[in-house]
Amino acid sequence: MEGSSTSFDDVRVPLKLLLFIDKRPSLARQMRQIRQYLKTLEDHFEFNLDVVDIGEQPYLAEHYKLVASPALIKIAPAPQQMLAGSDIVNQLERWWPKWQQEHLDAIKLADAAPNQSADLLTEQENPLSYSAELMKLSDEIFRLNQTREELEAQLRFKDRIIAMMAHDLRNPLTAASIAIETLELGYAPNQARTLTLKPELTGQLLKHAKTQIRAINRMITDILKAARGASMELQLVPQELNLSALCLEVVDAFQNRLREKQQVITTEIPQDLPTVYADGTQVKRVITNLLDNAIKYTPQQGKVAIVALHRTTQKVQVSVTDTGPGIPAENRDKIFEESYRLQRDVTQEGYGLGLALCQRIVRAHYGQIWVDSSPGEGSSFYFTLPVYRA
Repeated sequence: MEGSSTSFDDVRVPLKLLLFIDKRPSLARQMRQIRQYLKTLEDHFEFNLDVVDIGEQPYLAEHYKLVASPALIKIAPAPQQMLAGSDIVNQLERWWPKWQQEHLDAIKLADAAPNQSADLLTEQENPLSYSAELMKLSDEIFRLNQTREELEAQLRFKDRIIAMMAHDLRNPLTAASIAIETLELGYAPNQARTLTLKPELTGQLLKHAKTQIRAINRMITDILKAARGASMELQLVPQELNLSALCLEVVDAFQNRLREKQQVITTEIPQDLPTVYADGTQVKRVITNLLDNAIKYTPQQGKVAIVALHRTTQKVQVSVTDTGPGIPAENRDKIFEESYRLQRDVTQEGYGLGLALCQRIVRAHYGQIWVDSSPGEGSSFYFTLPVYRA
């Protein structure tokens, strides 16, 4: 393609044409006719012709909004014009005198006002390079817009995840407070003791308080990590984990809630359940969230169950079942989306991120999570974790 520089003291703007072709055999004869006709015109009038193979440079066809091929486009001087279809030669015969006149008018304009036409000539000197650069800029703008949208979504998720984790601090704070207040009733100095504590119970209360305080410390660390980054990055420390003991620990932490609602909870956890390879803190978060939802949506005197089984030689499956209102079929996949909430949950306390976070945690362990539910028949949430291999 020609790209010689132009002096604005002696501007001569050539007529610039683009011929778009493709390699279909059926068009070979038409292409020869167009080329032959343009060759005859070249003998009497100066113009620049660039031939573009659509298959090799599709972005140019997109830029010029090509509707058919072959096509002949007058790039310069303005205005741009396209000839397309099976009779390009006939169209060219009609339009050629007008194009010649536009060429002469452009030369006169450039001679009369060279400074005003400088920008226009820059484009006209190399139309293909100009178009390619324009397409690159358009692609870059599109990419930047996508990046901006992704970052905005990550920031929104970060804000919601921090709010949810701050909300989740209530459970261990409440449990630790109850343990410390009970100890205070039995050992507070300078006041009448209203409770006598046995050494075994004292030890259990101290251990329980320490466990809850460690959980609080870990959650605060997670909040601070999330606050520093654009999104919540899960920090997994997988190791051999006694899933049976973890499930029972979570159930024990919910005993007060269960008594308040007069609900019955059953646990089916086999003694020979194998250990899993997982992060205990993160898995506890999953079980806690699922059990919290089950209790919340199960009515007074309803039933809740937590079941674990050795599903395969490689996976252990845990399920949490309730006797609540159930989930409509069309919403079962959506409930795992960030901030998705059922219509019935609009007035419920919470941030709508619990199940989304559960899904992220389970998938980070190469497990699966899903729900089986029918309206009016309760819900069963399942998730799997890998079996520990020594």
